[in-house]
Amino acid sequence: MYAQRHCLLVVLLPALGAGGLAARADATAPASDTRAILVAQAGVSMDQAVKMVEQRFKARVVRAEAQREDGRTVYVLRLLNDSGHVWTVRVDAASGEIL
Repeated sequence: MYAQRHCLLVVLLPALGAGGLAARADATAPASDTRAILVAQAGVSMDQAVKMVEQRFKARVVRAEAQREDGRTVYVLRLLNDSGHVWTVRVDAASGEIL
């Protein structure tokens, strides 16, 4: 997961240096570019969402992904606590609200 978060930054940084993201946000963009665009437009980064959820639920995020739902970006985070309980938390990327 650590490598996944940093992979998004590698995709995101060249997009920012190429004159902004708006020009690249089209239907023909490769999936990796589309993910970077979704993360860049979010009010809360995936890293911030992961840290917030781990602190709130006192559990470790073992899987994280961004999804588009009803025109908004939602982070879907899978958590694991010390007793072995696994569950999923969804976070609105624009507001940071736990859904």
